[in-house]
Amino acid sequence: MEGPPRVLSSKKAIAFCFFVAFGGFLFGYDIGVISGCLIMKDFNNRFGDLINPDGTRTLSASRQSIITSLLSAGTFVGALAQALTSDRFGRRGSILTWSCVFTVGVAIQTATLTSVAQITFGRFVAGLGVGALLAIVPLYNGEAAPKKIRGAMLVLYQLQIITGIFLSYVLDLATHNIQNTASWKIPIGLQLLWGVILISGIMFLPESPRHLLGLKKVDEARAALSDLNGVPGDDPLIQDLIEELELGIREENEGGKATWLECFSTRNLLWKRTGNGMMLQFIQQLNGQNFYYYYGDTFFQSAGTTLSPYVIQTILGGVSVVGTVPALYLIESLGRRKSLLLGAFLEGLCSIIAGLVGHFLLAPPGTPISQLTTRNKQGGNTLIAFAVLHVFSFNMFWGPTPWVYLGESFPLRVRAKSIALGSATNWIWNFLLSFFAPRIAAKIGPLILLIFFGMLVFGYVYVYLFVPETKGLTLEEVDEMYRARIAPWNSDSWKPSGRLDVHHDRDEKVVPQAEVEDKGGNSIKE
Repeated sequence: MEGPPRVLSSKKAIAFCFFVAFGGFLFGYDIGVISGCLIMKDFNNRFGDLINPDGTRTLSASRQSIITSLLSAGTFVGALAQALTSDRFGRRGSILTWSCVFTVGVAIQTATLTSVAQITFGRFVAGLGVGALLAIVPLYNGEAAPKKIRGAMLVLYQLQIITGIFLSYVLDLATHNIQNTASWKIPIGLQLLWGVILISGIMFLPESPRHLLGLKKVDEARAALSDLNGVPGDDPLIQDLIEELELGIREENEGGKATWLECFSTRNLLWKRTGNGMMLQFIQQLNGQNFYYYYGDTFFQSAGTTLSPYVIQTILGGVSVVGTVPALYLIESLGRRKSLLLGAFLEGLCSIIAGLVGHFLLAPPGTPISQLTTRNKQGGNTLIAFAVLHVFSFNMFWGPTPWVYLGESFPLRVRAKSIALGSATNWIWNFLLSFFAPRIAAKIGPLILLIFFGMLVFGYVYVYLFVPETKGLTLEEVDEMYRARIAPWNSDSWKPSGRLDVHHDRDEKVVPQAEVEDKGGNSIKE
């Protein structure tokens, strides 16, 4: 006789994944807060290298570049380095290590008053921590989250990044008029609190059960699965999960210890999977959304507005947060593949319209508002509308989805290394974009958006031909799909062989237990 179906709860897993995604908040807050500090009067007077006629100082473009780019350099190194610590010390230990590194970097920045060398070194150290944490977030959440909500849990990563950016803009707006060091030390120093919160919370975080099973620590993996799924460790469903994971891990580890070169091997199409992860991060950085952050104030002024750069940043940050929220639902309803395709189409449409309108209708930069024609203002309004739509669409689709794909596409043996390569690709192109985009835009203006349009067209074609759908699959089933060499355009309809059937929260039919024990501990048939 069948009893009521036993189910696993996702509530604790959601709480743990949400907390780990706080690493994304650190990154978003850091990149947002420094952009505001670079135009604060007190910050410029203390660190500027150009002396104005009135005796005040201003940061030159080269010094601004040094201060901002050192974070990107640190994130690149940290993203690669975390692969070593995540395998050696575990996901939990690695998060703790790099959270401490980040906090030390913030302390170095906050402690200085006039030393450019100290603040840039502090940003590099903080970047090490941020880059590592940003690679660990999709690594941990991909391994810890149940398959039916894994996409949403990985989207939390992007949502936390955007929330961090938005909050930093709000704080910059609130403090920029203070006429002393508090104007920039408050928003920068507040990162010490974020670091302490992350370090303190690690104490309550379970280790990744997949990582523990990979080390043959079955009892510890059982306890972690119990903690993540909200059921006792001796529950038969936990044993089912362990058996499923162990089977997948044994298949993955047949070739011995993984090396960096294995990430590009032909075994189980690892070269393609790593290449997809890196390519999606590359395309994400060349979507064009960052251009609006760099030149948003120019666009708004062309439309006849007198909003300050701080207000403009806050508006774009708010749009980004609002755009990311629907992704929590769309990533599971539309899936990864359709989200990328739809996002590339919508963003491409926005970029080509904004680029052409900006080139043919906007007044030259620096034109006084009183001299703007009706045609100039209409062009500015159109460009602003499509800039907002572009940023909104990016955060709904291409902002989170490449990170979701990165977190769920690799077998355990190379997961940390492959995610590190994907994350490092993101940071190197983030650095190159921030370095070259202003120079290109200075020569061709809004036509730079046509370059991003071409990249989005390329992205659409690439996703259609090479990126499969991974929605609703366990990490082990994703591995099975690649081994089966399913064509990406047929991956939506592919079904795994289904070795074991363990479910969560009563949303699917549960296979009843074949045997149960009576009250005396004897095994009986149902």
